[in-house]
Amino acid sequence: MLNWRDMAHPEAGGAEKYLTVVAAGLSERGHDVTFRTAAYPGALPDEITDGVRYRRTGGRLDIYPRALAYQAIRRPDFDVVVDVQNGMPYLSPLLQTVPVVNLVHHVHREQWPVLFGPRLSRLGWWLESRVAPYVYRHSTYVTVSESTRKELVELGVAPERIEIIHNGTDALPLDGDTRTKHPSLIVLGRLVPQKRVEYALHALADIATDLPDVTLDVVGSGWWSSHLEGLARDLGIEERVTFHGHVSEAEKHRLLASAWVHLMPSLKEGWGLVVVEAGIHGTPTVAFVEAGGPNDSIVDGSTGVLVEGGVAEFTEATRSLLVNCDMRERMSAAASVWVRRFRWDETVQKWEALLMREAQGRRR
Repeated sequence: MLNWRDMAHPEAGGAEKYLTVVAAGLSERGHDVTFRTAAYPGALPDEITDGVRYRRTGGRLDIYPRALAYQAIRRPDFDVVVDVQNGMPYLSPLLQTVPVVNLVHHVHREQWPVLFGPRLSRLGWWLESRVAPYVYRHSTYVTVSESTRKELVELGVAPERIEIIHNGTDALPLDGDTRTKHPSLIVLGRLVPQKRVEYALHALADIATDLPDVTLDVVGSGWWSSHLEGLARDLGIEERVTFHGHVSEAEKHRLLASAWVHLMPSLKEGWGLVVVEAGIHGTPTVAFVEAGGPNDSIVDGSTGVLVEGGVAEFTEATRSLLVNCDMRERMSAAASVWVRRFRWDETVQKWEALLMREAQGRRR
């Protein structure tokens, strides 16, 4: 498995949780799994966790040529390679004689300009939209939502080569009434520009004029955190916002269960794992239609709200959920039922079946 981060990386998110769970699940079923990823401060270059061997070399960008060089020079004897395309492709089929499965959580068309200047953005989008579909033209694709599947088809990937394998969850609802007594919001994820946590801060500042005791928990870490903390001060809401940074799984679920509404203002999501994690606790989500994946993880008007427009529409949808107790409780009940269908054991089963088919095809 080739992925730019593992779950222990300081900037890990839902995509890393997905692959880590799949890797551990496959190992538990008796498969030999190696997870090649980038190094980071404090990480061991080589270790075994949950039966999975982690090999860490390189950084955010040179992990890609290093992975290709490893495949070219060492010629490792694997049955299948799972190549995770987080915008930047590994291009493994150029060097591999074994089947390569390309895992794409979402297409990065909108994100390239947010993170890079015009030239690098054009280069990145060219690699993702032109080079990758050609290099992987004989490979099986896996994605996590119908929304991403449609985008891949638009890029020229044959529909019959794309399999959808959803995220799962293994969390259980917490016992007792854990909601805060006052109106409360939560944002959870990496603190980077494309997550648009600014929208949540602006929404909080606006809503506070009507609901003076409303609060926001921002859970996660990232290089954009200082900007967000500065914005909270500029908006005069620093006393209403708590920046928790990275927290444990237990604390994450406690915070999700205590919030009235979960906010996902992201520019793009392949699925939105935290939508399901919040839903386990009956916490409905507000997200954007344009984000893609939330169209699949949220049932609009039933388990949450999908917004079209900008920060004003996002704010109004959030305000409505906070002030309309009946609507919020109805969505809470629906969300807790809806998300029970997404299980990690089923995710692992589908991956195992797919990889076994790929390996058997190689042996024929």
